[in-house]
Amino acid sequence: MVEPGGSAAPAQLRHVEEVMGTVFSFDVRGGEPRAVKAALEEAVAGLHAVDEVFSTYREHSQISRLARGEATIEECDAEVAEVLELCAEAERLSDGWFSATYQGRFDPTGLVKGWATERAALRLVEAGAVGVSVNGGGDVQLCGVPGPDRPWRVGVADPLRPGGLAAVVTAAGADRLAVATSGTAERGTHIVDPRTGRSAVTDLVSVTVVAPRLTWADCWATAAFAMGSREGLAWLESLEDTEALLITAGDEVRCTGGLAARLG
Repeated sequence: MVEPGGSAAPAQLRHVEEVMGTVFSFDVRGGEPRAVKAALEEAVAGLHAVDEVFSTYREHSQISRLARGEATIEECDAEVAEVLELCAEAERLSDGWFSATYQGRFDPTGLVKGWATERAALRLVEAGAVGVSVNGGGDVQLCGVPGPDRPWRVGVADPLRPGGLAAVVTAAGADRLAVATSGTAERGTHIVDPRTGRSAVTDLVSVTVVAPRLTWADCWATAAFAMGSREGLAWLESLEDTEALLITAGDEVRCTGGLAARLG
């Protein structure tokens, strides 16, 4: 849930698109209307293009053909090499807790949605929008502001109390801010422990990461969940410009030291 607070706001453009197996919601403020509308159409088309290239469910997608050895990285779109490099960096920075390998095959699913959402938001900023919120299946990239003296605010769902909020994150003072959550509340046990190849069994029910870029926030939430609350919190504390909220199955709430400045 994203809710801007305050009074008057610039002209608003909203759009909802089903793609990549989930729902993307756009809330765009300000800018020259025709330019912003064209950029929105380009951003939406870009999401569908990403799905065509990276879907592991499409037999003839580039990523599926790459995994089967039927294509080389050089034969794929340039974005494939970019995502491959980002996945390698995420694996390095997380000491292997984030992995783009699943059952022995390259699978960048854990990074692509956040990367695509962030890229869509930046396309709208480039077109002149003064405030952009793109929500990709519950993970949000925020840019600019929705109005004068009005920061974006993101509600973090309480995994143990359906319909309730565990916290509200504010983007006040940040030109760009992303909020990503990994956990079992919405999709059940789906996060894989890269050490075993099986579902991650930890004391956590959710990890919410707040960082400037959704590409990384999404990866770090997944990696920290697989680590468990103690190791995950310590690792998240070590990351620059990154804050987090961790909730355990026992209803314990654990936060990084700087998270309080992002709540409100």
